[in-house]
Amino acid sequence: MDHLACFTPADLQSPRPPDLAPYRWRLLAQGDSWFSASAAKLNAHANLLQELVFDSPACAINCAGTGDALAHMVDLESAPDFVRLLTAADAPAWNGILLSVGGNDLIDAAKTAAHDGEGKDVPLHLRLLRRQTEWGPPSAGVARYFSEPGWATYAEYLRTNVRHLLTLRDQGPSAGKPVFMHCYAVPVPRPAGSEDSELGARGPWLYPALKAYALPGADWAAISRLMVFHLAQLLKGMAADQTQFPGLHVFDSTSVPLAPAAPGSSGSSGDWHNEIHLNHSGSFKIARAWSEHIQKVLNPPATVERRR
Repeated sequence: MDHLACFTPADLQSPRPPDLAPYRWRLLAQGDSWFSASAAKLNAHANLLQELVFDSPACAINCAGTGDALAHMVDLESAPDFVRLLTAADAPAWNGILLSVGGNDLIDAAKTAAHDGEGKDVPLHLRLLRRQTEWGPPSAGVARYFSEPGWATYAEYLRTNVRHLLTLRDQGPSAGKPVFMHCYAVPVPRPAGSEDSELGARGPWLYPALKAYALPGADWAAISRLMVFHLAQLLKGMAADQTQFPGLHVFDSTSVPLAPAAPGSSGSSGDWHNEIHLNHSGSFKIARAWSEHIQKVLNPPATVERRR
């Protein structure tokens, strides 16, 4: 098995660009911090691209970059290298597009406070969590804390942006080629932020949001699971609708068994480097399973014609 060879748009423009001809599959990648090429992030918690393996040589041009990478789905249009390599008439015809998107948008939606900077109520359709006076009945379980109107807003936002991305794909030489997305693993809300020296300390992410809403600590893990599973069902539902989302393939990362982080821990724990990023073992587990999913699409098993 060969590891995915990763290059950057800058590599393509260098005096001695990499020769992509020997690779059977040539992919274009864009995404959030799960794809980030930041040296600090690679040393700390790697990324999924590093751990992808195939039975034939494959390479990817990773446009995620070294900073925060793709913060939101709408930032796709402000990613000039990715858009150019996807849509330009003289761009390569990629065998597929790899995407790691939607997770940052979900976290930001969960972090939306119940009141704005002026102390005014933020309506339920603009946030994912409910304050205590809005909780549903205990019989609803942790769903009592969840804003279904807010989820409907988020879901339509994500659908709209994925459709737009597929439209961009179909404007260039890679029209109709498969687009591969992954779901996200379920994090344990905990006080574990990032200490990446290149980016400065960041996070935690869900932990302060759940505290701000005064949600019971005993329910935090279940609330996190509910939100991540909602996102997984949304992405898989889009992939199942090939009329609106042609060529979209979604891998369900929630199906991969991971070692959860210890509640309350502040450092690397289980398969997690910090609250929302996997460490090397976690990246390995998800990427190896995702590799199989991608390869089945790129290289489907040969069909045997039935004898008459």
